[in-house]
Amino acid sequence: MVDPARHDLSWLTARPIAHRGLHDLNRRCWENTLPAFEAACAKGYAIECDVRLAADGVAVVFHDAELERLTGRPGLVQDHTAAELGAMRVGETDACVPSLSQALACVAGRVPLVIELKGAEGADAGLVRAVGRDLAAYSGRAAIMSFDPWLVRRFSTDAPGVPAGLTAMGTQTEELEKHFSMLAHDIDFVSYGVSDLPNPFVAFVRDRLAMPVIIWTVRTPDDIARTVAFADQMTFEGFEPIPDPA
Repeated sequence: MVDPARHDLSWLTARPIAHRGLHDLNRRCWENTLPAFEAACAKGYAIECDVRLAADGVAVVFHDAELERLTGRPGLVQDHTAAELGAMRVGETDACVPSLSQALACVAGRVPLVIELKGAEGADAGLVRAVGRDLAAYSGRAAIMSFDPWLVRRFSTDAPGVPAGLTAMGTQTEELEKHFSMLAHDIDFVSYGVSDLPNPFVAFVRDRLAMPVIIWTVRTPDDIARTVAFADQMTFEGFEPIPDPA
């Protein structure tokens, strides 16, 4: 979505963010599937999801580079078309690997989306462009982010107007210096690993740049406490931070 109010990211931190959708740790409802996204929408949680580039240049929703853990098949995501991936069942469920456009149609603006782009250096040319193209036709709230610096550098040109973030982790000096260098690439928020809080980089972007920081992946009471103390919102998994009303 090309957002004229790009720098108003209050929506990004307004609600807890379901990590790869509101799945049940891949028992019946599996990560990064349309049922997990439907479950998050029904509870009003924002959604974090992962995308990779299929062989035909389509953005598909899938975390791993390899297919085995989620589909039981050998091989790499990048070697299959979106249609081939869309015919693969995830786990023992009837859910299949969705394209990003199918995920967007499922969510349909009901809750915000935070989309992490997963790179495969040398095999992901066009990934940012594919995501930007899908989001240009989307009317809901959405943001993109990545660990991969070569993808982050493409955000402003290949997905213009889409709020963009850096996914990061680590506390070593060389890691923090690398993160500081990425601030030159017009990012709007940071998503940081909860176990690495607090640190000078997160403190700088929050306190000096007034940039929102979301945290991954929150699973324990200690993780929740770190989020409250050092960040603006959690990306959670394995529990529900907002209980159902009695």
